[in-house]
Amino acid sequence: MSNPIIFIVYVNDAPAAARFYADLLEIEPAFESPRYIFFDLANGTGLAVWSGADHEVAPETPRTGEVCLTLKGGPEAIDARFEQWTGKGVRVVREPYDEVFGRTFLVADPDGNLIRVAPVD
Repeated sequence: MSNPIIFIVYVNDAPAAARFYADLLEIEPAFESPRYIFFDLANGTGLAVWSGADHEVAPETPRTGEVCLTLKGGPEAIDARFEQWTGKGVRVVREPYDEVFGRTFLVADPDGNLIRVAPVD
């Protein structure tokens, strides 16, 4: 039996960030509190947005990680998701390009956290 894994993204406003991720990923939160909101993804994996205890996360703080959404369907699926997300007004960090693992792009959430879209390995 494996243990669940939760990826936590630090944000300034958890409810606002949760609305952003719910719209972007087309899912609803499984758990909500004022500063911590959890999304149940799949196979024991979750994503949470957390505003922390009593401090703010500065948007200009360099990030050392990223959330990665993997898609089936090849480069066309990656490009289609890019078009869908940019239609929602998401801030683009890097437009679609080809990397060693395939087609990919980067966007950022309102707090500057990176979100990559890439093909399924």
